[in-house]
Amino acid sequence: MTAQTRIVLITGGSRGLGREAALEVAKQGDEVLLTYQSQADAAQAVVAQIEAMGRKAVALQLDMAASDRFPAFADTVRDTLQSIWGRDRFNALLNNAGHGLNRPFAETTEAEFDSIMQVHVKAPFFLTQALLPLLADGGRILNVSSGLARFCLPGHAAYASAKGAIEVLSRYLAKELGERGISVNAIAPGAIETDFGGGAVRDNDAINQQVASVTAMGRAGLPSDIGVVMAQLLGPASQWITGQRIEASGGMLL
Repeated sequence: MTAQTRIVLITGGSRGLGREAALEVAKQGDEVLLTYQSQADAAQAVVAQIEAMGRKAVALQLDMAASDRFPAFADTVRDTLQSIWGRDRFNALLNNAGHGLNRPFAETTEAEFDSIMQVHVKAPFFLTQALLPLLADGGRILNVSSGLARFCLPGHAAYASAKGAIEVLSRYLAKELGERGISVNAIAPGAIETDFGGGAVRDNDAINQQVASVTAMGRAGLPSDIGVVMAQLLGPASQWITGQRIEASGGMLL
């Protein structure tokens, strides 16, 4: 391994947008630490794909709802960096892991609200805090927001509120970490054909066509549409972009 090889840590890298981001950063020459919650086989399949490109990758289990375990996870990351790469720093963090909630505001329970806030706000806040000593100066942090933080579709009040919070957090991190040369941004995908939210955009033709009808590009997004943008924002050439919300929605609901 050359000194120039970059290491990217991606949460929720076993499927969906996290998987696409992992493959795309490997294509641009980076190596990958990815996390999964329960899908160990899927995570190892992503590792195998990256290794087939001639890159190194490691999958680590992490439950984003268990923030009390983040310091121990940071220790595991430190040990993995040393044992696999002979290094004590990684270069970029993608806070991607999460789950959806489609529930009318009036019917959303406190438990559902708490779960969304735990995974989409509290987890990125405190996981990033725990990993910060391991993130190299001049590094990248990319948080995942949503087009739903800009436009409003009924049933997404809790989820979109969490994504609004992550956009504000991203700006604060950009301000506070700029002195270390770390850029921090939020990417906001539109409706994407993945298994997220039960796979409705991917599997329900009526929903897919409705999305296409309100999108300037005339179709729903594909995971690869987002993965390539994530890789660019995590890459070395993106340093002068920081504190920004970058929407990648194909022009949805303009």
